[in-house]
Amino acid sequence: MERRTFLHLAAGTAGAMLVPVFGNAIAAEELQSSMPLSFKKALADAALNAATKAGASYCDVRIGRYLNQFINTRDLTVQSVTNTESSGVGVRVIADGAYGFAATNAMNPDAVAGAARQAVAIARANARLQTEPVRLAPTKGVGEVAWATPIRKDWRTVPVKEKAEMLIAANKAGLDAGASFMTANLFQVNQQKYFASTDGSYIDQDIHRLWAPLTATAVDKASGKFRSRAGLAPPVGMGYEYFDARPEHKIRAAGGVTTLYKDGYDIVEEARNAGRQAREKLSAKSVEPGKYDLVIAPENLFLTIHESVGHPTELDRVLGYEANYAGTSFCTLDKWETRKFQFGADKVNFFADKSTPGSLGAVGYDDEGVKPKRWDIIKDGILVNYQATRDQAHIIGEKESHGCSYADSWSNVQFQRMPNVSLAAGTARLTPDEMVKDVKKGIYILGRGSYSIDQQRYNFQFGGQLYFEIKDGKIGPMLEDVAYQSNTQEFWNACSAICDERDWRMSGSFFDGKGQPSQVSAVSHGASTTRFNGVKVINTGRKIG
Repeated sequence: MERRTFLHLAAGTAGAMLVPVFGNAIAAEELQSSMPLSFKKALADAALNAATKAGASYCDVRIGRYLNQFINTRDLTVQSVTNTESSGVGVRVIADGAYGFAATNAMNPDAVAGAARQAVAIARANARLQTEPVRLAPTKGVGEVAWATPIRKDWRTVPVKEKAEMLIAANKAGLDAGASFMTANLFQVNQQKYFASTDGSYIDQDIHRLWAPLTATAVDKASGKFRSRAGLAPPVGMGYEYFDARPEHKIRAAGGVTTLYKDGYDIVEEARNAGRQAREKLSAKSVEPGKYDLVIAPENLFLTIHESVGHPTELDRVLGYEANYAGTSFCTLDKWETRKFQFGADKVNFFADKSTPGSLGAVGYDDEGVKPKRWDIIKDGILVNYQATRDQAHIIGEKESHGCSYADSWSNVQFQRMPNVSLAAGTARLTPDEMVKDVKKGIYILGRGSYSIDQQRYNFQFGGQLYFEIKDGKIGPMLEDVAYQSNTQEFWNACSAICDERDWRMSGSFFDGKGQPSQVSAVSHGASTTRFNGVKVINTGRKIG
């Protein structure tokens, strides 16, 4: 069996993260190979035929080849380059009204057929303990189809030397701008996924994702005080052309605070901004606790959306099926049934999809062979829907799946995972600068920071990377030690303005965990700059007592 290892990556002095790496180390040249389509179809048919003969009423097969390349640098040194591959077949069946799942990394028809028969045996054992049969929402087989992330430059074809030099150039720019230490990393993912089912689908997909996080740390040698500023650029579902940033990709944050990128990423310029702003943080004024109007950029708001809207509207959390990993949900079915639960202000509209180009969640079909669609979750502030898979749809009266089933590996069973959940742009023309003009006492917040939320996704606290004082309609000096506290319903009902579609952009999470045992997925969240009135702000730097 393949080993599962964990790569521990230092993320500057801001902390560290555990990044799961699945598979065996391979040479970079091997990343460009692929499995013949005829071979994948033969394996799928072996599983489908074996499962049907063993008594399964339904079967789906996922043949996966998962490729990763991670490059990590610190200052002017490359610390590591890791290439991994994981390949195998997962077979899910329904027999006697219950699910069964088995997987194998032996890529031959006999082994795959054996896994199918094992899945049927497991399903029949599960059926003895199951009170109601699995009910799958109908879906039409699509025959033999293919989908690929639309890319112009495949990261696998770009030499490692070129990528490392780009990261080192970014680190040097940050150091020259004032950072004492710099880290820059590059995560690159290619998922070659083949799905087949007894519904009549044979779906071949080639999915690409990228993320280039960086961190600048500045140290005051006299006092020993240090401050860090992480990168603001989002992870994306794009090719390596993401780094071919052009002038039209630039947008300016409110007050010209910093340069952001919408459809491309100038990592060197971002590193230069990070180094300069990390140094500026050392002398920034500490915030006075109190109530403030918050103007929150999408690069910060995406995480609040993820935790307070995305997770609590996952139907398995609502039903209590998912509780071990980060709890259940306050958005219980009784709130949805009335169509009167005021989740947020009237102008708050959240929609879900797995089709927005460039997003982390973008696929042609989910891991149940369902073509994704867009649907409303919060409409005019009211909770109107959840996120549901084929076996959940009937619970909320839906006739079809929302297309949000996902497994992070061929060796894991697919289950409900968050699609892209996004805040719709405002309908009135409004720029961030115009939004700030109405604020007497406020704070402008950019970038993902620390966060905490309770087990029902209700009470929370979020930080950020950059904070600027807003006074009498103007953005002022930098602040430090800021975190905002609220509960989900109170916070979204405090929404007073949303910038229009010109400011709308996506950020996201590259390693979002869920399940027990945990699986990792990638998901984006779109938003425009948004204002919230009268939110509690605390000072995270002050000692109590």
